[in-house]
Amino acid sequence: MQDIHAQLRFLSISAQKVRLVVDLVRGRNANEALDMLRFETKGPAMPVRKLLASAVANAEENFGVSRDDLYVAQIYANEAPTRKWRRFGARGRFKPVLRRSSHVTVVLRERES
Repeated sequence: MQDIHAQLRFLSISAQKVRLVVDLVRGRNANEALDMLRFETKGPAMPVRKLLASAVANAEENFGVSRDDLYVAQIYANEAPTRKWRRFGARGRFKPVLRRSSHVTVVLRERES
């Protein structure tokens, strides 16, 4: 039994927001997870769905595993580099703006029957 990995790097959404979506699909069947993400209204749902679809396609194409046997073994979002910007504030000061980004990793496994 091998693990099928897929990564999404430098997603321009904060890891905190991505974790809200990622926690919904952890441990679920791959088909069920894709259906859940299709109807999720949060912003990170579409990039996470594309990543999961890519991982399922990798499993089918490269390893010959049926998509019905796959489940999301691990999925997590880590922080990526933060872009630091400055805005002008009152009295000639600078106000920092942090543009956060994230790395998302998904690991699929074949369910044992």
